[in-house]
Amino acid sequence: MTREEIKTAILEFFRKEFEIENPGMEDNLREIHGFDSIDAIELLLEIEKLLGSELTQEEKKRAMDIQNLNQVCDYVESMAKVR
Repeated sequence: MTREEIKTAILEFFRKEFEIENPGMEDNLREIHGFDSIDAIELLLEIEKLLGSELTQEEKKRAMDIQNLNQVCDYVESMAKVR
């Protein structure tokens, strides 16, 4: 999965699930879009679908520091490399 494919999938997920159109890749998800812990869980489930495998507890903890879409893409890209 390329970075562009990851970005496209994540942006589509944000459009469908959170009704966020064209978010900035550096927008703080919590401050600008009201992203909360339930949203984070939904995002982790989507990441697991993209990767085709379940994340470990440690991998999920690492994801809790994500603040913007660039970091989401970085995270998915790094997880894809270890799978």
